[in-house]
Amino acid sequence: MGQVIASASMSLDGYIAKDDNTIGRLFDWLQNGEVELPTVDDRITFHLSPPSAAYWREWVDGLGALVCGRTLFDFTDGWGGLHTIGVPVVVVTHQVPGDWVEAHPDAPFHFVTDGVEAAVAKAQEIAGLRTVAVTAGTIAGQCLELGLLDAVAIDLVPVLMGTGRAYFGGLSLDEALLGDPTVCIQGDRVTHLLFPVPEASSHGG
Repeated sequence: MGQVIASASMSLDGYIAKDDNTIGRLFDWLQNGEVELPTVDDRITFHLSPPSAAYWREWVDGLGALVCGRTLFDFTDGWGGLHTIGVPVVVVTHQVPGDWVEAHPDAPFHFVTDGVEAAVAKAQEIAGLRTVAVTAGTIAGQCLELGLLDAVAIDLVPVLMGTGRAYFGGLSLDEALLGDPTVCIQGDRVTHLLFPVPEASSHGG
């Protein structure tokens, strides 16, 4: 099985979105460089600085599946049936959105109703040896508490949001100590970081 890695752009004060789920200037780094990177969505092309482009290509090339929560799925309307990165998506939900599934019969989406652990297992089954990305927020927090994360990837953006949705949602852990970053790449107004998760840290050790 490949690694399970939480990933998101994050403000300096620890937020991945505003309270209304909008992202403010967190994704500016995707459009402030000279390297053009098309996506599977013809309407969206990224323009990255060279360091960010190299990092992004390696990240996307290694991905096999994405796990997200129902809040993000609903906010994006399931990305119209195909995530921008182009990988299959596993959605943690209490109820399968039947109308959406009927309207997008060919969408590579899988809805799991029996919890985060089952959703990650499904994503690993789909991804094989490739990486499973977990969206930040409540889902990432639950994965950390359950000991499911191998690493935490952060695209750190030099902006302060003041309030919003925290990277790990509302953690119940008293403390979690991550390892020193194994990746630290400076892009244009973004720093790409990757922190390994020691086994004990995912259980509050």
